[in-house]
Amino acid sequence: MRPTLPLIVLALLILSPSALAASTEVSFSNVERYTDARLHRDYGRGADDAVLKALKAHIETLGQRHLQAGQTLKVDIRNIDLAGRFEPWRMNGYDVRFLREVTWPRIKLHYSLTQDGRILVAREVTVIDQAYLMHGNRYFSSDRLRYEKSMLDDWFRWNIPPREKTAAH
Repeated sequence: MRPTLPLIVLALLILSPSALAASTEVSFSNVERYTDARLHRDYGRGADDAVLKALKAHIETLGQRHLQAGQTLKVDIRNIDLAGRFEPWRMNGYDVRFLREVTWPRIKLHYSLTQDGRILVAREVTVIDQAYLMHGNRYFSSDRLRYEKSMLDDWFRWNIPPREKTAAH
């Protein structure tokens, strides 16, 4: 009798590395109702595509760094309020965000983390950084979402279990 079943399983594992890979899925709900997710002055609600794409890419990158094989993180962003405010009474600062201690970044989201289909955690949270002006930021000052990215970095570090170190890493 030939050991065909183990060979088939081994071949499937080799040919399908995504079967064990971690994945991160990011979605956005009710974008037209977002408090402040625009890079340019527009006093209506909503979000710029550039903001959504940048935050999605950043969360996916964090997922690649933090998640273990077999884990899936689903993040549904429900509201965004970027750091700072546009101040319409400033004639020379038409497209300038003025940062104040009371205009911290906020992102309301629902997330679920599963391991091989089993739910580890599922919560709705509002991620905020009230001290965003008081600590260092590793992103360039030219990055218009540097405070939000730094806030999400911290949130991942505190809420998503770190990837286990193996000999391969």
